[in-house]
Amino acid sequence: MEIKGDGFILRELRLADAKSLQKHADNPRVFDALLDRFPSPYKLTDAFDFIGLAMADKVQTKFAIVINHEVAGVIGIDLRVDIYRKSALIGYWLGQEHWGKGIMHKAVKQVVDYGFAKLDIVRLQAGVLGNNPKSMRVLEKAGFVKEAICKNAIIKNGLILDEHLYAILKPSV
Repeated sequence: MEIKGDGFILRELRLADAKSLQKHADNPRVFDALLDRFPSPYKLTDAFDFIGLAMADKVQTKFAIVINHEVAGVIGIDLRVDIYRKSALIGYWLGQEHWGKGIMHKAVKQVVDYGFAKLDIVRLQAGVLGNNPKSMRVLEKAGFVKEAICKNAIIKNGLILDEHLYAILKPSV
């Protein structure tokens, strides 16, 4: 599956993407905005491991963000289980050289549309580190609404930070 965007393409991850994925992911500034489970430094083996996980998914929920024929980032939906099975999480990152070009909010919008059309969910939500206002703006431009600020909820790089919770609901049909 391929979704064409304005200046980018969203598509499945492929083993051939590992080198460009690693190149853009191996940046401390990218790591600083993500969960600690995102490796830093980001090695080629990490790229292959992630691509393998994405390829094993029965339903496509992870997309390469392709710019100029190389994977410059990733965006995905994490499906949850139990009482959260209709409420998924969205996460994303983009290589630093592509920041500030208006790409990410467009990619988020397209993945939201895909998620509501193809997945059995009624809500998408994202948690943003309190020191990342640019990511908050991405979500707001994509139609997400801030629902809460969880005070001192997370620790990143030794700093205690607030977590800002954003959500978007599936439109009623």
